[in-house]
Amino acid sequence: MEYIVGMRVLNKLEVLYEDNHIIVVVKPYNVLSQGDNTNDLDMVNVIKNYLKEKYSKPGNVYLGLVHRLDRPVGGLMVFAKTSKAATRLSLSIKNHEFRKTYLAVIHGTDLDNEGCFTDYIVKKSDNSSYITDKNNGKMCQLFYKILQKREDKNLSLVEIDLKTGRHHQIRVQFASRGYPLYGDQRYGKNDKKQIALFAYKLEFVHPVKKEKMTFEKKPLNEGVWELFNV
Repeated sequence: MEYIVGMRVLNKLEVLYEDNHIIVVVKPYNVLSQGDNTNDLDMVNVIKNYLKEKYSKPGNVYLGLVHRLDRPVGGLMVFAKTSKAATRLSLSIKNHEFRKTYLAVIHGTDLDNEGCFTDYIVKKSDNSSYITDKNNGKMCQLFYKILQKREDKNLSLVEIDLKTGRHHQIRVQFASRGYPLYGDQRYGKNDKKQIALFAYKLEFVHPVKKEKMTFEKKPLNEGVWELFNV
């Protein structure tokens, strides 16, 4: 089944879980989370089309976007199929009860094996962000752990536990310390490769069933990921 938005086609929507309240999917790299004025492929419309076809819905389909991934970033996303689920999931994110864990490949091998980055970040009008002071920015925090190092390539595989969800947060926090993400053409070394950042784990309480939900999906073993035992 193909899903067409604008001029792009997604051959298959990868659904990890679906019930009457939520749907958990894998967002491919370089696909928008939500539509914009480019009319490019976006996950909201792809999933709406999927639901319309699957359930033969004649009219508009409700789908609540409760969190986002940057366009070049791939990985797990959960969407709400009802307004009640959307409200409750949004509240869990606000209360820091919604856990997102990422895998990334960074330039450099001399970063401490684990640590915490706490900064203040500002989003600019050109859709980029930068680190500033507490009087001018919003607090952002993440915890990281180095999983593997490739000294021969000067690259490290990192697991990142994101505590806040600021604009381009992971990319800016690592780049500001001299460890830009591999393939980050905005904040990195301009190596013209696919950015190595993938949201591989989601943990949250189901908005209706109240059960703890955990989903994992590793990035495909291709490109720079092939250098590591992911």
